[in-house]
Amino acid sequence: MRRGPAVALAIVTAVAARTDAALPTGAGAVSPALALAALDRRIADLDTEERSDNDEIARLGAEVARDRARVQSEGRAFYKLTRAGLLPIGGGFASLVSHAMRVERARRRLVQDLEAETHARGRAADLARDLDRVARDRVALASQRTSMDAARLAMDDEQRRTAAFDHAFESSTGASGDYVAVYGGTAAALDSQGLFVASRGKLLFPVAGRAEVRPAHRDGTDGPGLEIYAAAGTPVRAVFAGRVAFADRYGPYGRIVILDHGDHYYTVSGDLDEIDVKIGQDVGAGERVGTVGDDGQGAMLYFEVRRGSQTIPPGPWLGM
Repeated sequence: MRRGPAVALAIVTAVAARTDAALPTGAGAVSPALALAALDRRIADLDTEERSDNDEIARLGAEVARDRARVQSEGRAFYKLTRAGLLPIGGGFASLVSHAMRVERARRRLVQDLEAETHARGRAADLARDLDRVARDRVALASQRTSMDAARLAMDDEQRRTAAFDHAFESSTGASGDYVAVYGGTAAALDSQGLFVASRGKLLFPVAGRAEVRPAHRDGTDGPGLEIYAAAGTPVRAVFAGRVAFADRYGPYGRIVILDHGDHYYTVSGDLDEIDVKIGQDVGAGERVGTVGDDGQGAMLYFEVRRGSQTIPPGPWLGM
């Protein structure tokens, strides 16, 4: 089954759900706009966190360099104070005590500076790991952002197609004296006016050759249609002259061509593999509009006749 606007909205909501740590909670579903805004805020927070971590790493780098210089200087001083040959032996007991106090002060300073350097290095390592996490989170959020944008664009595009599909049945060309229907591959004209209603029971069959026909309908429509099973790639032709009112992909119809035959009569050819006409193009009866497609349920053409937007039984129009 093909996706419609509701499915596209579900895609956006499902992707948004993966950002639940930052999204507001409540009884109702989160709208796509709010989901995108929350995701953008998380990405902005990561950017701020990354800048802060980088600034602190730069500060810690300078701090570690200063601590390392002090440790080296105080280490050399401590080494000199503890060398046996430099002990003040001739100065008496008081001199030895004073020297011992200087050694202890130098040792404490050296220990404190070593601890400060170790702490700074540890903090820098923590920040480096945090930056790695920020980078991973940003990649994940960017991927979600891309998916949500794609889903939102798909939903917008599907809504545009829906509006165009509905609009195709809201207006109609008048009957044209230039319309000539061809039945059975011959140039047999109907009446001089070429009115579609006068061709009831005489329309061309949409595909040439042998085909299996089954009654069916597509989701979103109440009226009947036909599934016409034929080989994939079989040309699909206009059953009567008309103007192309819609030629695009649309929901459960797949690739579809809607022909306006005048006086608010339309034919719908869906499940096409290729579309060979453009909106606004005039086509004659029997002219190729596309080819039979296969969406995995067997090669078929889905065919409808409509009066305005209302589907009407197509069998009697095809002489079935």
